[in-house]
Amino acid sequence: MDETERTPSTAERVEDRHAQDRVLDSGALRALAHPLRVRIYDILSQYGPQTASSLAERLGESSGSTSYHLRALAKHDLIREVSGRGSARERWWERPVGGVSFANGEAVKTPAGRAATQIVMNEFFQLRQEQLLRFMDRSLGEEKGPWQEASMISTATARLTPEQSAELTRSIMALIDEAVDKYRNQTGDEVRPVTIRADVFPLPDLEDQS
Repeated sequence: MDETERTPSTAERVEDRHAQDRVLDSGALRALAHPLRVRIYDILSQYGPQTASSLAERLGESSGSTSYHLRALAKHDLIREVSGRGSARERWWERPVGGVSFANGEAVKTPAGRAATQIVMNEFFQLRQEQLLRFMDRSLGEEKGPWQEASMISTATARLTPEQSAELTRSIMALIDEAVDKYRNQTGDEVRPVTIRADVFPLPDLEDQS
């Protein structure tokens, strides 16, 4: 087969797509390393554009506080003002489209960089855990019907080599990327933001847990 006609492999598609992901530098990590800013960033990522007032209502903060933190995030291009929307008194903010990585090998070489990365990662995964627990509580109560049946909470264990784990990771990422690209801007009566979480990591040896 001619090389120009070769279909890219799953690994190549995933690598090409995520080659452009932004790796946050030390300045951006330090700007984000505040629990409220992580929450603001997460809301903009999951629910789309917001104002200082709408964020304040969601977070139980003053609009002055959320406005201050929005400006701090915007200073490092973590978020941006929505072009052509709002006014001088009611500005709308959004998170730019594209992948972001908190794992910066250079940043974690310094104590300040490691501390900032730890704060951001801890807060981010705490938010994800809170969302999971809230969904589980709702699924026992009011979250019935199609959404309960359309959701998945599952864990499994396999014995893999690093290469096999990498292959599995790329396959999962390819499925996620396809769904994100296809439905990113979908609207409709039954459309809701859906968080997609995938964890693949090696377990410690039993001896390490004793």
